[in-house]
Amino acid sequence: MAEPEGLDGVRLAELVGALSLGIDLGFGQPMEHVLRQCWIALRLADHVGLDQDQRSVVYYTALLTNVGCHTDAHEQAKWFGDDIELKADKYNYGLHGVRSAVAGFRRLGAGQPALQRFRVGLNFALSGHRELDGMINRHSALARSLAAEIGLPAAVQEAVAASYEQWDGKGWPGELAGEAVPIAARVSQLAEFVEVAHRSGGVDAAVVLARKLGGSQFDPDVAARFIGAAAEILDGLATASTWDEVITADPVLGRVLRGDAFDDALVAVADFVDLKSPYTLGHARAVAQLVELAGEDLGLPGESLRTLRRAGLAHGLGRLGVSNAIWDKPGRLGAGEWERVRLQPYFTERMLQQSAALQAIGAVAAQLRERMDGSGYPRGLSGAAITPSARVLGAADVYQALLEPRAHRPARSPEEAARELWAEVRAGRIDGDAAEAVLVAAGHRAKARRERPAGLTAREVDVLQLVARGLSSKDIAHELVISPKTARNHIEHIYVKTGVSSRVEASLFAIKHGLLAPTPT
Repeated sequence: MAEPEGLDGVRLAELVGALSLGIDLGFGQPMEHVLRQCWIALRLADHVGLDQDQRSVVYYTALLTNVGCHTDAHEQAKWFGDDIELKADKYNYGLHGVRSAVAGFRRLGAGQPALQRFRVGLNFALSGHRELDGMINRHSALARSLAAEIGLPAAVQEAVAASYEQWDGKGWPGELAGEAVPIAARVSQLAEFVEVAHRSGGVDAAVVLARKLGGSQFDPDVAARFIGAAAEILDGLATASTWDEVITADPVLGRVLRGDAFDDALVAVADFVDLKSPYTLGHARAVAQLVELAGEDLGLPGESLRTLRRAGLAHGLGRLGVSNAIWDKPGRLGAGEWERVRLQPYFTERMLQQSAALQAIGAVAAQLRERMDGSGYPRGLSGAAITPSARVLGAADVYQALLEPRAHRPARSPEEAARELWAEVRAGRIDGDAAEAVLVAAGHRAKARRERPAGLTAREVDVLQLVARGLSSKDIAHELVISPKTARNHIEHIYVKTGVSSRVEASLFAIKHGLLAPTPT
């Protein structure tokens, strides 16, 4: 498969919008919940009478409101089971009151046998609740720090930090009330809950919610403005292309990140995503460093190398859509849990594919867990169907993960990790060249690389395998996503190098030299 071509520029709104899709999954909501929330907030801002500068603050506040809520998913799963289901409860039972408290109590020890649930509940009552003290405060503080890291102005940072404050002063951290809460936070919070109510019950349900909580959780004036124009504000929401609508609405704060600014923003997002589990802290940074060095060693062209490094940073975004009850489970995963794990690369691709600037990164990251023998996921690709960049990314992810502790095993030493990676190569799952380049990048001694017969390149071996299967140059071009002319050039070079002049002779050469296996030799 041909290497995807990346763009060296992304709108900040696209990057934050892509991250918001993962936040949706982390709250058990369908993708684009946050984007719809942002759209509602912008329309509501018009009815409230906010100027362009204030609308800009509303825009990014809406996109970032819940961005910190995955950062203590480890503790949430430890006490309540599925952290994603726990976070979804806020839309079903609210943030306060008896119903919310009872719902939380019922989740204590969820997924455990009865006796273990009792023990979890007792431990939580005695001391465990301290782990969650100030949890929502931390969420807003961390969201504020991310807003600062990606270069958003102070007004956005302050509004994001106040996203959980309430009109009646009973929010979090409970330092603000009434008009002291930034207007962007008041508008965004109403939009968040209205989106869920509208999706489940239509305009009437959204109006009922705003009327019920206006004056307590919500600013009564903002709630009244919404109630008076609900049908207009929500018109077309269910059928619109929300991504296009929201990105097009990117206000005056919108800017394009290029070069180092693009990379720095991706690093900030990657670090933030890695906070989801104590077992993945710093994983994306380490993988990105490995793939960059390994890609240079393999001679990847500059554009492919840049995309590969960025895919190294972004490959873990899809973890947001899988519960920490799975990621942090100390025992063996069940079949259903494995099915959720297998969705991680797919989720990553879905988060990145709507942006032209992020598509190429997502295409590489989506093949993270594909394996050369076809045993990987999510699509079961094999051999030449896996891009050279994705082969490097897969090897680097395996090696770096082995160096890190996991809930079910301790960290491996560098030597042990290298042995296990080579075992994957011998089993036909990991590309040998990619594995060696990663290990050299990690400081291991290079092995004497086995030369391919007749000086064939890795790509020429891919083409030879397809020639041997009887594919025409047109079919080969389609299979490898290259032009027919490029395929013909490869075939010509293969015939010259191997001294053959027909498909049958080329097939015999491949058989004699063991080149028909799906893994490079």
